[in-house]
Amino acid sequence: MDKAGCEARIKDAFTKQVQSDPKVRSAFLLVRSDKLGVDMNIAESGNGSLAHVDQPNHLASVGKLFTATLIAKLYEQGKLDFADKIGAYLDVELMKGLHVYRGHDYSSEITIRHLLMQTSGLFDVFYSLWEKMMADPSFTITTREAITWGKEHMKAVAEPGRKHHYTDTNYYLLGFIVESITGKPFHEAMHEMIFDPLGMTHSWMHGFSTPKEQPDQPVAGLFMKDIDFSSVAGAPAIDHAGGSVIAPLSEYLLFLKGLTNHQIIGKETLDRMINDDVHMGFPTVGFDYGYSIWKFRSIPLLMPPNLYSWGCVGVTGAFMFFHPGTESHIIGTYNNFAYRGKALNFMAGKIIKELIAQEQGASFGE
Repeated sequence: MDKAGCEARIKDAFTKQVQSDPKVRSAFLLVRSDKLGVDMNIAESGNGSLAHVDQPNHLASVGKLFTATLIAKLYEQGKLDFADKIGAYLDVELMKGLHVYRGHDYSSEITIRHLLMQTSGLFDVFYSLWEKMMADPSFTITTREAITWGKEHMKAVAEPGRKHHYTDTNYYLLGFIVESITGKPFHEAMHEMIFDPLGMTHSWMHGFSTPKEQPDQPVAGLFMKDIDFSSVAGAPAIDHAGGSVIAPLSEYLLFLKGLTNHQIIGKETLDRMINDDVHMGFPTVGFDYGYSIWKFRSIPLLMPPNLYSWGCVGVTGAFMFFHPGTESHIIGTYNNFAYRGKALNFMAGKIIKELIAQEQGASFGE
């Protein structure tokens, strides 16, 4: 079994990609497969920056899977059902005029499942508010105010349940549902229900909490159009339950293993999160989407079935996936807005293919 060779080929390809692109300031990759004996945790410096494997990373929308898992835990505790209308948990003012499409108010028809699957048809405030923050660095807003701003300045895109439309607004609302049920701020629920039980002591919610233990290394920069997201005063509000988790990759691994080992939620619930899905459509034609879970679709010649894996994606070139065939946990980030597509191509086209080749080589040698 050429485990060392497999790891060396993945590392060499990752290093070359980082070093060849001046947009990448720092990049991180963790690959763990107990089945194959592969154990990698590497940091690559780029464009004059330094990187260390223990640096906490903000994996952007990968945090949505943490939010969906909180909702799933509340489901298992009997405190909600995925089919529940969200109006049962959110206040009248927040619900008022939330979803108006072609003159009809569909607000009362939105379910928790719609939010989880990104099929509510609601508007997405994230990018519009990000542009406002770039134009005026002093501009700040709360998450609740962001939704109100969206109701006043944006339009719904479809009736609930009719179309997959990815929007952070759905996950802000899920965060408020968690608060409504637990009676605690979202970040406190995250620490108490996920971080603490899993031993994620160096993890926290951007702009809302602090880690139980301060990490030895600084947070890696997260760049969107050459602006470090963490330096923008109003950024936490448009992050919130849509993706504000910050942690070293080793602690993201604790979370992902907690899911795959059914330590956080049961197998039946996880299977539902994965398999109750919808096709994402253009431009992400190669994916189906469950409860914040992306799944590779089999496409003849382009995406063979053995590449199937599931996980979550961040727009800044972040990914956190499990490949069942090789029982591999794959987590990484390029920390740059321009890298979502490139990151997924590298993960599937290089990492997973190398792991499959390693498994097949081992099988042939036995």
